[in-house]
Amino acid sequence: QVQLVESGGGLVQAGGSLRLSCAASGRTFSTFVMGWFRQAPGKEREFVAAIRWSGGDTYYAYSVKDRFTISRDNAKNTVYLQMNSLKPEDTAVYYCAGDVIQTWQRVSRAGYEYDYWGQGTQVTVSS
Repeated sequence: QVQLVESGGGLVQAGGSLRLSCAASGRTFSTFVMGWFRQAPGKEREFVAAIRWSGGDTYYAYSVKDRFTISRDNAKNTVYLQMNSLKPEDTAVYYCAGDVIQTWQRVSRAGYEYDYWGQGTQVTVSS
């Protein structure tokens, strides 16, 4: 059974940084794509970033590109989201998600296409 556990959220001032972690367990993840999504109060869940576990290709939402970096540590089965230059509009619950993906498939930015989800971690950016 796949389990995803996020950590690293918290309160930070605008312009600050946080690093989120997503520890994955329960199977081999070499055929997975791992994504980060976020949901702010009163808003729909939105795609933030994704990474192919095999190969490491990365994908970003336009709103976070050049500020956020997604990466993975194969030895620790952990995916990270380094968030720099944080803005108040980045405030949300951040969720780690995963799904099986073939090498020929495109990486989805739609949350409904991901089968596995963590419990979420709150990120609050004060102005």
